[in-house]
Amino acid sequence: MENESAEAGPLLAAISAEIPRLRRFARVLMRGADGADDLVQEALMRAIAARAQFAEGTNLRAWLFAILRNVHLSQRRRAGRSPFVPAPAIMPAVTVSGGQEEQHAFRDLGRAFDALPKTQRQVLWLSVVEGMDYEQVAAVLGTPVGTVRSRLSRAREALRKVVWTDRRNDEKSGQ
Repeated sequence: MENESAEAGPLLAAISAEIPRLRRFARVLMRGADGADDLVQEALMRAIAARAQFAEGTNLRAWLFAILRNVHLSQRRRAGRSPFVPAPAIMPAVTVSGGQEEQHAFRDLGRAFDALPKTQRQVLWLSVVEGMDYEQVAAVLGTPVGTVRSRLSRAREALRKVVWTDRRNDEKSGQ
């Protein structure tokens, strides 16, 4: 038992180092900070409980992200059977603009990102923000590498269209 605890130390330290990345991805999955920390905590508890299943020499980040995504999917399935209405459906989100062009552009990009299909949002986030390569993203999502490339291409093209359309509209209005 004591030997097992000594071997777990480096793994637990490596898991701890991934927490900021897990929190960012959880916010993407949850579409905001509400519940993201709870999602990460649940994923970490499952990862620590299943640490014996982690194969040394494999990608820890991909393993943790896959656990996080699976926890999220399980919670969504469970919530789909719940009779309760989530708070955002009752109360609309209130946004306050700072009035600067960059903030507007960033907000528009955020809306465009949120409008992407979930599969494209996840691939774009893992690839661009988390810096994972195609193989790592494929491992996290459990899809073929070609599917990852295709979803990433479609997501980037959709965002380009939004940015290009906004830029053309600004030019027409004289901004």
